[in-house]
Amino acid sequence: MSTDLIVRLPNHLGDACMALPALELLSRRGHKLTLAGRAWAADLFAAYPWPVLILSRERSERVAELRARTRPGTPALLLTNSFGSALDFRLARLRPAGYRTDARRLLLSQAFPVPARWRQDEAPMHMVEYYHELARAFLGGVAPPVPPDLSLRLAPAAVERARKALHDAGIEGQYVMLCPVAIGLHKGKVKAWNGFGALCADLVGAGVQVVTCPGPGEREAVRAAVPGASLLPEADVGTFAALLAGSRLVVANDSGSAHVAAAVGAPLITLFGVTDARRTGPWSATAVGVGSADGWPSFSEVAAVVRRQLAARQAARPS
Repeated sequence: MSTDLIVRLPNHLGDACMALPALELLSRRGHKLTLAGRAWAADLFAAYPWPVLILSRERSERVAELRARTRPGTPALLLTNSFGSALDFRLARLRPAGYRTDARRLLLSQAFPVPARWRQDEAPMHMVEYYHELARAFLGGVAPPVPPDLSLRLAPAAVERARKALHDAGIEGQYVMLCPVAIGLHKGKVKAWNGFGALCADLVGAGVQVVTCPGPGEREAVRAAVPGASLLPEADVGTFAALLAGSRLVVANDSGSAHVAAAVGAPLITLFGVTDARRTGPWSATAVGVGSADGWPSFSEVAAVVRRQLAARQAARPS
């Protein structure tokens, strides 16, 4: 028998992708999920039977929305760690459960300790495992291992929008997708590699068709970063995911773009310079990482890896 469960999604696109195994585990165990989060979540999970409740920026509006769309006493699982998210759900008369973080224990109907592995530096816990462990604890402590890869379903409408965007831009055949933008800072440091322009020129010079697709409000930043690429119109997250899935190769910063690419199984190279791949890198058994939390890779390092991956993809194609 299915039971209703409200799941508060993480606020960032990459984290929502990394929460997918946890969501799938909850769904398989008989929970009828309603997701609550940012507007893009409706596009990201459009292929799933999970309604998405889009939450406003203002607390009073969020609480009103939750009250209007849910029944009092409905259980909820918070994939967020903040005090504020627990307060929202408690004020909405729901029964939130989550990790015992940010001094919110008294607001939670079930408060689970943060896994000891999360605090380890030698073999740190990945965010995918962090979310999956919370789902496992909520379900009573028994669950299969985390799968080695994500498997985000694509809505047919998103696949069609991606096909049309490529057609309208005159893109035919195989293409490489570059994702040069990473919004925000990590510990005060820029999260984007500065060599995408040179990489784009190198690929175009070698006869490779290079495509890029800006997110909302990113068009000028993307155009400046990769002026030689075919610039597609801004797209919703679902269409962007379908474009990544159809790519010959994706090169991205450790950002939401890389996590979406990993989620749809795209051939992926992720560039690291300030983040720790062991905790937040794309969850994929086949993705290649270049660089580290201690510094960005050189152009020659990245170009060499890109050439090897393209050659390997070419060799693997049926003759």
